[in-house]
Amino acid sequence: MIHEVDEVLKDLLEGGALAGSGIDVSFEAPTRDWAARRNAPVINAYLYDIREDVSRRQRGHMAVRDERDVVVKRRQPPRWFRLSYLVTAWTRAPQDEHRLLSAALATLLPRELIAAEELPGSLRALGLAMPLTVAGIQTESRSLAEIWSALGGELKPSLDLVVTAPVPAYPEYDAGPPVTEGAAVRLRGIDGDPPESGERAHRPHQVAAAREARGIAPGRPEPW
Repeated sequence: MIHEVDEVLKDLLEGGALAGSGIDVSFEAPTRDWAARRNAPVINAYLYDIREDVSRRQRGHMAVRDERDVVVKRRQPPRWFRLSYLVTAWTRAPQDEHRLLSAALATLLPRELIAAEELPGSLRALGLAMPLTVAGIQTESRSLAEIWSALGGELKPSLDLVVTAPVPAYPEYDAGPPVTEGAAVRLRGIDGDPPESGERAHRPHQVAAAREARGIAPGRPEPW
């Protein structure tokens, strides 16, 4: 699932305001060694945090339908996970880095929701749109200073990008065969015989006559 989200982000960042620029997108950790090896401008999207969005957790089961729209399986609802990326620009001049960050921001801001049709592989099979937020309030426990300290580098301007992706919850259960025939209901009259055509069941005068024939006084309950 995570590698498929990487594919989506790579396509987004290489398109939009950066389309045709030839700027590469990297998902490697932006350490000092990595920065020393690069020899061209690059956008780095470093995945630094993965955690479940428990507010989206659901109970029950979901129906899985085939091409005939018949329920063939049932499965648990997917679990949603927040994938947090640290997006940075790497060039020789800080102003060029700022231009790349501006282009990345302009590209990502309109994409608050990525439709299921735009997703690859197993993400598309779920048929669920994927939320995306950029430069929002950081809710993860790790601060940016701690992240850069762990990477062994100096603090750089960055965009905090969060993609909330669904992950299938297994196992799946086979559903029973569909019902193709209706059930017939046979009505009986007050005296136990089938009612005549057009007869309405439990007419008041028929009920009173039946009770009188059985020796039950009006107002007394039926004997069981």
